[in-house]
Amino acid sequence: MSLHENGPELGRRDWLKTASAGGFAALIAANPGSAEERKKPAGKVMGVVFMVSDGMSPGVFTMAESYSQLTRKRGTAWWGLWSDKSSARGLMDTASADSMVTDSAAAATAWGGGQRVNNGAINVTPEAKTLTPIAELLKKSGVKTGLVSTATITHATPAGFAASVANRDDEDAIAPQYLDRVDVLLGGGSVFFDPKTRPDKEDLFGRYEKAGYGVVRHRSDMLKARDGKLLGLFSRGHLPFSVDRDHSEEMSGRVPTLAEMSMAALDRFLEGGSPFLLQIEGARIDHAAHLNDIAGLLGDQLAFDDAVAAVRAKVAGRNDILVVVTSDHGNANPGLNGIGEGYSRSTQAFRKISGMNASHERIVSEWRKSKGDDANQLTALIRSHTGFTLKSAEAAALLEVFKSGKAIEWSDQLGNPEGLLGQMTGNHTGIGWSGTTHTSDPTMVSAIGPQAERFSGLVINTDVFRHLMEMLG
Repeated sequence: MSLHENGPELGRRDWLKTASAGGFAALIAANPGSAEERKKPAGKVMGVVFMVSDGMSPGVFTMAESYSQLTRKRGTAWWGLWSDKSSARGLMDTASADSMVTDSAAAATAWGGGQRVNNGAINVTPEAKTLTPIAELLKKSGVKTGLVSTATITHATPAGFAASVANRDDEDAIAPQYLDRVDVLLGGGSVFFDPKTRPDKEDLFGRYEKAGYGVVRHRSDMLKARDGKLLGLFSRGHLPFSVDRDHSEEMSGRVPTLAEMSMAALDRFLEGGSPFLLQIEGARIDHAAHLNDIAGLLGDQLAFDDAVAAVRAKVAGRNDILVVVTSDHGNANPGLNGIGEGYSRSTQAFRKISGMNASHERIVSEWRKSKGDDANQLTALIRSHTGFTLKSAEAAALLEVFKSGKAIEWSDQLGNPEGLLGQMTGNHTGIGWSGTTHTSDPTMVSAIGPQAERFSGLVINTDVFRHLMEMLG
């Protein structure tokens, strides 16, 4: 729907007002033939799997498909879902209450609390009113809830469905709020549950065990665990990037993939037979975009896509499970730029990403641990992980920014180690970035299953809460 359709033209001030704190809902309600007047979709929903590729800019969708075709000789599940004529396809508006560019906390609150809040807040309104998260509301109707993430499980996106805090960084306060509110919790973040690392020394692992949760800390234990509530945390902080996990025998043995965690959760809900809401987040796609890290980004996007494929296969043939695949916001707008005369070297350059064996996070960490101060050392380290040899001027510039934290760069967003390294690898891969922060682009959304039509066309992010409550609550 156009913002100018069925009504007077909006000025910029009106647009900004409309884009905040539920203004879109008022605009839609004021327009004849709006979403508020459509017929209630048919089809009973027993469960919803809500999958979030956090921070996925629209260009990543295309690059992931191409990269999968080049390196795995097959397409992506999300591309296939988008191509499926039985699926619903749309775009989701993402603004928060105080900005056209949302953060993950405000975005998740729109879904899990039904209102637009300021960036940084989780289910707490600009007026300091605490919202009851959807997991607590659904629990009263006998609906089971699961949260799966490659970030800390107390991070913004999962927390938006099941916790309320004024500041998203207060993960110590989020961790106990899940108790008896969420049935399955799988991801990272043991530091927020461990009495040795919590400021209050409270043993949340013990409290969860007493409440009937199976508590696991290793991939093998998760795969062996069966029925009942489950808390699985496989890292002190975020789980490793897939490109790092896949190149480490120790990590791949200890840390489950997103697809494995998704199946551990979904199997429980399907076998239990109760209605459920399962939120699955590929969180580190966003982190890789912040780092201008194309190998990290595509590795985790394909890991997310593997989870999409696993979920679709698991619910194939069922007519009571709705699967929604989307993102909360874009980040850094990466894209493949043409290289060579007539862009003849573009595919060859893009293929070079497959030779990269470490994330920018790991490269930067290794360099800082080495306490190196020589450009040749830095060049050798980057060559060992990317296959690229820096020019002497590039190595000198990168070394300087490591020392001072500043770079000679007209774009402030790119004037940091991550931005510079992203530009340098882009000279070899063809990948360009607009910055290192979130963007205002609408995100893609696909849905298949009963009542999937709710997610077609322009979807206002706060409407997701209403849809979930109407289907399950």
